[in-house]
Formats: sequence, C-alpha cells, structure tokens
Amino acid sequence: MDVNVVCVGKLKESYWRDACAEYEKRLGAYCRINIIELPESRLSLKPSEGEIRAALSAEGKAILKYLGVKNSYSVALCIEAGQLSSEALSKKIEDVSVGGASVINFVVGSSFGLDENVKQSCDLRLGISKMTLPHQLARVVLLEQIYRAFSIIGGGKYHK
Repeated sequence: MDVNVVCVGKLKESYWRDACAEYEKRLGAYCRINIIELPESRLSLKPSEGEIRAALSAEGKAILKYLGVKNSYSVALCIEAGQLSSEALSKKIEDVSVGGASVINFVVGSSFGLDENVKQSCDLRLGISKMTLPHQLARVVLLEQIYRAFSIIGGGKYHK
C-alpha cells in the first residue's frame, strides 16, 4: 500500500524533520510512505479574507493534482472535523485496504486550512485534536498515528 502525506509547506526546524524521518523509516516496514511538500502561498502580515481565499484556492489546485487517483482514498485533516481513536484509524485503514484502495492520501493544509474543493474531494475529514497545533507538530503526530495504526493492524507491540 502507498501512503501519501500531501502537505502545504516545509518543515523548517531540524527537530521536526528528524521526528518525521523516524516515523517514515518505521513505516517502511508496512507501506510505501511518500511525503509530498507543496509550496505555501505567500501572504501579507495581515491578510484579508480575499487574500486567504485566493491562497487556499491556489494551494488547493496543487493538492488536487494528487487526489482522485484510481483505487485511492483521501483524508483531509480539518480542525472542524471529528476525531478517531488510534484503534478506529487502524480499522479505517484496514477497511480501505480490504475495500480495494492501494493508495491512501492524507492532506495537511496551511495554517489557514484547506480549500473547500479539497475537502469535498476527500473521502474523509479527520481532526487530529481539538487543540490548535503548529502544522509541523501536526505532521509529526499524523505520521506517528499512521505508524501506530499499521502497528495495530500488524499485531505489533508498539500500541499498548
């Protein structure tokens, strides 16, 4: 199975990159993990609603190029969406795989979120936490939870 994490923006600090690299390495035992970093739109210090909408639209067009591939399932990370337990996420991944999907896309937007067209194109909207997290930390948490999900599916000892 291929797992794509489609992200807007790059990890700037080495400690975020190191944490993500560790989970990417661990995930190699279960799937082919691909991190796709797309450029974040540049905005003024105090962007207007119109600027934000235009940025989200531009980012959304870049994201949509990676979604809708045959036999794929896409998950939009959205702050307003419901959350799943680790066990429920593992069950969802397992069900998607058994249902014929060979690719799962997890989409992480910019600090302003995701364009509505991206959300509508995804099969599931998922919240990581009700708390606000920096996007860099959200990516680490997402990769850790994907790893945990595959560990649960595989009957590994990581999840206790």
